[in-house]
Amino acid sequence: MLSYDLLVVGSANADLVVGVERRPGAGETVLGSDLVVHPGGKGANQACAAGRLGARTALLARVGDDAHGRLLLESQRAAGVDTSGVLVGGAPTGVALITVDPSGDNSIVVAPGANARLTPADVRAAGRLFAAARVVSVQLEIPLETVAEVVRALPPDARLVLNPSPPAPLPPEVLAACDPLVVNEHEARYVLAGGPQPVGATPEEWAPALLDLGPRSVVVTLGERGALVAVRPPDGSPAPAVHVPSPRVRAVDTTGAGDAFTAALAWRLGLGDELPRAAAYAARVGAAAVTREGAQASYPTAAEAAAL
Repeated sequence: MLSYDLLVVGSANADLVVGVERRPGAGETVLGSDLVVHPGGKGANQACAAGRLGARTALLARVGDDAHGRLLLESQRAAGVDTSGVLVGGAPTGVALITVDPSGDNSIVVAPGANARLTPADVRAAGRLFAAARVVSVQLEIPLETVAEVVRALPPDARLVLNPSPPAPLPPEVLAACDPLVVNEHEARYVLAGGPQPVGATPEEWAPALLDLGPRSVVVTLGERGALVAVRPPDGSPAPAVHVPSPRVRAVDTTGAGDAFTAALAWRLGLGDELPRAAAYAARVGAAAVTREGAQASYPTAAEAAAL
């Protein structure tokens, strides 16, 4: 019987990156640097990050039968991820077209490709992966109806971790299954904007307000300031947010750091850590990731994270 610490259901993209002195205006052409291709996508990033930490990890995703799909599969296997759940074909591999200016600011256009073809039927067909998973992590770079099917496929003793990125309206059944809902400040504002009443202006006020929407627990990531965690008390009393600090590091590239945080958080929750302890570990992993360039190439091993 297979057993996974973490099953990631999500996207896999090839990141096509070009450096430019400035972005072109309408109808204008500018020259850029040589094209660089990296493996990416929020789902693939999370699976890679967990695998590098030593978690027994599987990925359910869809890629094209093309060079980009092979690049993504090779990156997952190099991190020790079980790719038996990665479906091949149906559309070209998803691609993110990224321009980066000298200040480090980027502009991104995503062609979802095969990610948009990951269907509820694919989730139902992957029952053996779900049955073997302690924790399932999902994001919103795949169709929302597929995310809802993931909730229905969860075994009774499995835990769901959801990062609603890019943000979209979430059905009540999805919100109610989140344990935790993991959001950055932008995503928190978006989710709360769909709530029944206005909330405060600070993350400390957002965390309990997010709990009121249905999740069992919430994590609000704050970048270099760490994170806030809140858990729904059994008696329904107000849930104060607990601050978890992040190690201080010199950031080189923040690409994919949030995915590394979420993957580490999900893994440690599956090992039995309480949410504040798991978030503290995840903050170390996220901090280590920003000290190197790239997304998947920047993810630390467990020993490297411990060194912080």
